[in-house]
Amino acid sequence: MKKIYISIVSLMMLGLTSCEDYTDVTPKGSLVIETADQFLELVSLPGRGYPINNFQYLSDDQWMREANVIGRTPNIDILNFTFDESVDRVSLMTGSSFYNQAYNYINRWNTIISLVDNSKGDENTKRLAKAEAKIYRAYDHFLLVNTYAKGYDPSTAATDGGICIMDKFDLEAQPSKSTVAQVYDFIQKDVEEALPYILEKPADVYHPSLAFAYAFKAKVHLFKREIAKAQEAAEKSLSYNNQIFDLVAYNAQGGPTAVAVPAANNVEVLSYMYMTGYNEMNFAQSYIISPELRTLFGTNDARFNLFFNSTSTTNLDQGSGTAYWATQYTRFFYPTVGMKTTEVYLMQAECLARQDKLNEAVAVLNTLRAKRILSGTVNLTVPATRKETMALVINERRKELLLGFNRFFDLKRLNTETEYAKTVTRVFPIVNKTVPQKTYTLQPNSRLYIIPFPLSALQKNPKLTLNTDEKLPF
Repeated sequence: MKKIYISIVSLMMLGLTSCEDYTDVTPKGSLVIETADQFLELVSLPGRGYPINNFQYLSDDQWMREANVIGRTPNIDILNFTFDESVDRVSLMTGSSFYNQAYNYINRWNTIISLVDNSKGDENTKRLAKAEAKIYRAYDHFLLVNTYAKGYDPSTAATDGGICIMDKFDLEAQPSKSTVAQVYDFIQKDVEEALPYILEKPADVYHPSLAFAYAFKAKVHLFKREIAKAQEAAEKSLSYNNQIFDLVAYNAQGGPTAVAVPAANNVEVLSYMYMTGYNEMNFAQSYIISPELRTLFGTNDARFNLFFNSTSTTNLDQGSGTAYWATQYTRFFYPTVGMKTTEVYLMQAECLARQDKLNEAVAVLNTLRAKRILSGTVNLTVPATRKETMALVINERRKELLLGFNRFFDLKRLNTETEYAKTVTRVFPIVNKTVPQKTYTLQPNSRLYIIPFPLSALQKNPKLTLNTDEKLPF
């Protein structure tokens, strides 16, 4: 068998290297990959980062300080925050860390999938390595298609422009763009092929577990509106891990200032991924939540009271009604991008609500709220209609699934349904009285929800075309 030599640096930056990096000459500081166990170890990748800066301010849950907007030259953040469709976004998006990193990770998974069968070692280990890589390959394609394409709409997905599917290790590939439906078919095929081999308790927390795999399967079905299948997968995930970290009890213990909860101690975490890196919450003063979300929390929600700062004169505009996450990652680990059990409960509740099982849906929400609400009304009353019950589910999702891409993705998928579409309005500035206050509006069908591919990718691959009506600057 031909040995495979992989430079440690090259493995992290596969999309930026050339085929010449993989030869029979071992570079200094390289790994020799020739066994199934070594390929399985490659799946474990601490510090996976998915930056949200290309779209974070399109979410109604995030906010910008007024000094970072007023009088500043518009950048992509300001354009998104003010919902400005008149500016050429493509020229501003010269590159994208999110795009590059997601495809770099996909190349990593493709390396494992393509080469592990020819390695030395146990066949079960080979199947496991390939299955884990497929789950993560599917996950990365899911993130990409929900960023750069229209939200999945069963009536148009077969013709809506999607992303490039990368199904094999090929550094020189210039694939054609697939439709949204084709990307979802690819994702679901990977998931179904992987599930029989995924372990309930993997080698470490950076390998996918069965609880995570079924949670992700549920998410894909939910986004496709395959409700019965989504509920089945969610409940299967909960059969492996149904734990909810009790924030009410944690509050009684004194919260993060008294008791540290590092990543390993947060029982509800299903996957370890980040917006930027493992210590990202140390710099969370830049992640300001909107007055709307701040109001939604109320005064008795442990998710807000334990972790947010709403009084800082340094990091907040006083009187804006905003707040920021103020808890270091070493004091409490909060998964912003990866999945956790509470998302699975919320998917289960949404599936029940969509099937008009309103009592059961609210009962699931109340199971979560019992571990979140400190006083007052813990148990929600069952509404009379499905739409009202869905509103309760959506509000709990906003409060529980913070800061990453969940709210942005939710807005996109719900906007494909007239019943749940939202016109986002933003009144700005709130505090500064020297400039006129305006109301900015983001329509459910705005092209801003479809992030343009970075210019660097468009120039490199002529087959890659924009999914909006924006013009190329070349």
